[in-house]
Amino acid sequence: MEEIPEVCRNEVMEWDQQVRRLGGLLMGLLSEGLGLSLGKLQELTCLETRAMVRNYYLYCPQPDLTIGLMSHTNLGVITLLLQDQVGGLQVKYNNECMDVSRIMSNNEYKSVHHQVLANPNQEPRVLVAVFCNLSNRENEFKLFPELISLDKPAAFWQFNLNEYMRRFFTKELEGKSSINYFRV
Repeated sequence: MEEIPEVCRNEVMEWDQQVRRLGGLLMGLLSEGLGLSLGKLQELTCLETRAMVRNYYLYCPQPDLTIGLMSHTNLGVITLLLQDQVGGLQVKYNNECMDVSRIMSNNEYKSVHHQVLANPNQEPRVLVAVFCNLSNRENEFKLFPELISLDKPAAFWQFNLNEYMRRFFTKELEGKSSINYFRV
């Protein structure tokens, strides 16, 4: 807790508690949507390994000549995002980017391709993202056995989070997905 500056420590701790609560609710809904027990994703302790990223985008006088952050998918199980009124995040839908949640689900849930635009507004843009990741990097990523059948065979090989992260951080983000390296 000492690593959080005292000037905002109480607010960050309160915000983190609310993020854990919201993340737990969303993981319960995602589990239920897959036909799994309500706590299945939470059993993986994804809420214990959170990484918070705060981004501050200054005004960009020529946003059409600047790349914000190329199209990509995030590494974690889920990402919770708080974006200010300025906006700038776009998600890919029907092969188009529009202003604005795979592997363990055996392709039932897809990672959202998204990009961040340069800031064309005079006002700075702020966003905070919390990435919820598996806590044990050595454990094997496995498909939930309940989601594999003769009609829907396994779509991915088993691998551990370290392997996945190594692939994620050594590839270029533009339009590519790390999961393609682990498809059966």
